[in-house]
Amino acid sequence: MRLQNLTFDNWLEHAFGREVRFQQAPWYFDAAHDWWDPPPIEAVAYLTRLFEDPEPALQGFADSQIAQGLTYLVNTNAGGDNRWLCSTDVPVEDRVRCVTSVAALFAKLFEPRCAPTLSHLSEADTKALNCVCYMWWDAFPSLALPDDPDLPTLHDCALHTMERILQLKSIACQESALHGLGHWHRDYSEKVTQIIDRFCEAHSSADPRLSAYAQLARCGCVL
Repeated sequence: MRLQNLTFDNWLEHAFGREVRFQQAPWYFDAAHDWWDPPPIEAVAYLTRLFEDPEPALQGFADSQIAQGLTYLVNTNAGGDNRWLCSTDVPVEDRVRCVTSVAALFAKLFEPRCAPTLSHLSEADTKALNCVCYMWWDAFPSLALPDDPDLPTLHDCALHTMERILQLKSIACQESALHGLGHWHRDYSEKVTQIIDRFCEAHSSADPRLSAYAQLARCGCVL
C-alpha cells in the first residue's frame, strides 16, 4: 500500500519498527509491502531531520532495525532511486542541507556504534551498522540529473561531506568516506585525489590497512 501524509513519528515507525528476520529477505522485498511515497520536498525534509539529530529519533530501535531502516530509505539496491534528492521541485538549499546532514549522521550514529573494523577486508567482529556505513555512498540516491543547473553545487557538497567524514576518528567512517571517494574518482579525479592526499598527509600514522585502502581509492580502485 502506498503511504503518504505520515507524521515524522509514524514515518520512523514505518521505516525502523520492523522485525529483522533471521536469514530471510527484509520486509521491503515482500511482494505486497507498504511503501512510503511522499512528495520529494517532504522526503528531503524528513531525511534531513533524521540525519541532523538521529539519536532521539532512533531511540528505542535496535541497531539491526536502524540498519534495515536506513537501507530501505536510502539504498537504491533496496527500494530503488525514488529521485527525491534529484527533484528540482525541492529548493537546492534544502537538497544541499540534506547532503550536508549526512556528516552529522556519521558523527552521531555511525561513529559511536560501528565496530572499529574494515569492511572491505571482510573483518570479523563487526556490528549491525558497519555494512550500512561502509556502503553508504555506494548505494546513495542520485543527487542531481545531468541537466540540473545545481548539479555542480550538489556534487561539491557531497565531496565536501565525504571529506568531513574523513576527519572523524572512527576507522569505519573513514573507510566509508574513502569508499565513496573511490567511486567518485571517475568523474572528479582531481578533487578526489586532493582530498585523499590531504587525509593521508594529516594521518601519516593511520592504520596501514586504511592507508593502503586510501591509495586504492585515490585511483578509483574500489568495489
